[in-house]
Amino acid sequence: MPDFDVVERRLSVWERFWNNGAARKIVLLAVLALIWEIYARWLNNPLLFPTFSDTIKALFASIASGEIPRAASYSVVMLLKGYALGLVLAMLLTAFASAGRIGSDLLETLTAMFNPLPSVALLPLALIWFGLGNASVIFVLIHAVLWAVALNMHAGFRGVSPILRMVGQNYGLSKAGYVAKILLPGAFPSILTGLKVGWAFAWRTLIAAELVFGVSSGSGGLGWYIFEQKNQLSIPNVFAGLLTVILFGLLVENLIFKTIENLTVRRWGMQT
Repeated sequence: MPDFDVVERRLSVWERFWNNGAARKIVLLAVLALIWEIYARWLNNPLLFPTFSDTIKALFASIASGEIPRAASYSVVMLLKGYALGLVLAMLLTAFASAGRIGSDLLETLTAMFNPLPSVALLPLALIWFGLGNASVIFVLIHAVLWAVALNMHAGFRGVSPILRMVGQNYGLSKAGYVAKILLPGAFPSILTGLKVGWAFAWRTLIAAELVFGVSSGSGGLGWYIFEQKNQLSIPNVFAGLLTVILFGLLVENLIFKTIENLTVRRWGMQT
């Protein structure tokens, strides 16, 4: 059999860039910002659509004054409360659904009923039940998180390969070991999808709720900040608030969820 020499070749700058996902995304964001700037200058109506540069100036000015950090911290605390409670209820509902057919039928029925219902549509009822304050917003956040996460969790557990189940049973694993080593890794791609969808639903529900009902005791989150700036016709600040919402979404997706994905499903070879 002839010998073949393996020739190593250094990747070009373009090839190294193309293989770097973060670099590609940064360039795409820069292109979108450039399009924004060009369109706003062409439109030449700052009251309708400010330029990207004016928005960045307004963003840094609001950060320096402490307005956006205060509003963002208020929103994040509210989000974490609603998201955490929604996850706990989703896990309990999924556990009940996994215990038998009645539980599974109940979850599927409740999901079909409530998942299509916009969370903000429940806010007037929440205001009647809980009053104007944090409890009403947390209630609609729980609704936004609960059904998407529970549905994906349940689908993930049901979708675990029967072969993997039999392997776990043949190894004589305890119930805790069976869940930790077989069911959770097998279902985790669907669970992670549910966590992402639940987070996205909760974040946009929170901002929408704060736009109208987010003020409580003279304070409010990013949605209320956007609403106040709109009333003052400070449109660059409105766009600065919207940009903060977008940047926070990018941060969570590319830092938190991407890290979890790399440490779990990619490491386990369940995703390329």
